[in-house]
Amino acid sequence: MALLFVYGTLKRGQPNHRVLRDGAHGSATFRARGCTLEPYPLVIAGEHNIPWLLHLPGSGRRVEGEVYMVDERMLRFLDDFESCPTLYQRTALRVQLLEDRAPGTEEPPTPAEAQCFVYSTATFPPEWAQLPHHDSYDSEGPHGLRYNPRENR
Repeated sequence: MALLFVYGTLKRGQPNHRVLRDGAHGSATFRARGCTLEPYPLVIAGEHNIPWLLHLPGSGRRVEGEVYMVDERMLRFLDDFESCPTLYQRTALRVQLLEDRAPGTEEPPTPAEAQCFVYSTATFPPEWAQLPHHDSYDSEGPHGLRYNPRENR
């Protein structure tokens, strides 16, 4: 089992969240809301308005997202889903865990920080680093850059 930080279309209420809920891909259990300890540029780029976490630690903003406990099968599925390592690379980062635990859990309090996997990219066009940086992503947010789901491409 591993912790995974999601910041874009895999979050609850976003277009690709269904893949985390599909047990055929493995197991993914919501653990907490989280925020990266270091700032990173979160940009919306490309013809399909995809959210990208650029692997430029120390620049950008602290990014908000969600932390899931995932099994190896789900991780392998997500590697393929996220075109890892071609488009995204699965790396590790430190996340501050917030108090929003899964409903009905009677677990001990979540530690304040955790090491999580994340799908970020180090292989991006240089001009992407100059795009507006976001601290949170919503496919229908005020940025006006609506995500184009895979099934519509």
